[in-house]
Amino acid sequence: MEIKTVDINVDVGEGIGNEALLLPYISSCNIACGGHAGNVDTMRTVVRLAKIHQVKIGAHPSFPDKENFGRTVLDISCVALFESIKHQIKDLIGVLEQEHAGLHHVKLHGALYNLAATDRKTANVVIEVLKCLMLRVKLYVPYGSVLADLALQNQIKVTYEAFADRNYNNDLTLVSRQEKQALIHESDAVFNHVFRMISKQKVKTIQGAEIDILASTFCLHGDHPNVVNLIQGLKEKLELHNIQIS
Repeated sequence: MEIKTVDINVDVGEGIGNEALLLPYISSCNIACGGHAGNVDTMRTVVRLAKIHQVKIGAHPSFPDKENFGRTVLDISCVALFESIKHQIKDLIGVLEQEHAGLHHVKLHGALYNLAATDRKTANVVIEVLKCLMLRVKLYVPYGSVLADLALQNQIKVTYEAFADRNYNNDLTLVSRQEKQALIHESDAVFNHVFRMISKQKVKTIQGAEIDILASTFCLHGDHPNVVNLIQGLKEKLELHNIQIS
């Protein structure tokens, strides 16, 4: 039987301190680089763990808003947002150079991720940062998003991402964290959610519809209260279906 591979990524370096429990089970990570969480020391700690476990390393920039953990849209100029994202990524690159590791991808965090998916002005700021830094890395993006379209137009490679532990609306936006159904908490539910997206290229929304979606990387949030068990269970169940995490 053919063995498929899929990438599982986790947001890390956010002050939770569970990276040593998570990285053995995943294939790529998104390291907070000072916007919503993290500093040079936390970045270095996670980079070293990622090297040990051969996990691909990504930058995880956000709105510069530690008070709200980057989950609130900031009223910020395009120039200020450009400078913030640029400096966040450069700070991680500085650590990577010291640790003799490479940057594999960039994935936005929280409110910035969601806004850039639908707002062309915000998405363009992100694209201009990558062009300014001359980064030849992948951009993790939602399928069908404004950010994905702009990246492809600018010859930036994209990897379509979906969320293993979040529910979706019919328009492929994530259910707001203010809603009770935003997070998926049970291991079997997480697996069924991911397996449907892999095998059928469909996502079942909270409205009960099955909507087309493409994804080759699936994210679990490092601050999910049950994240370690969810990742262990997902890996085990995927392997039972001949799907390897790589």
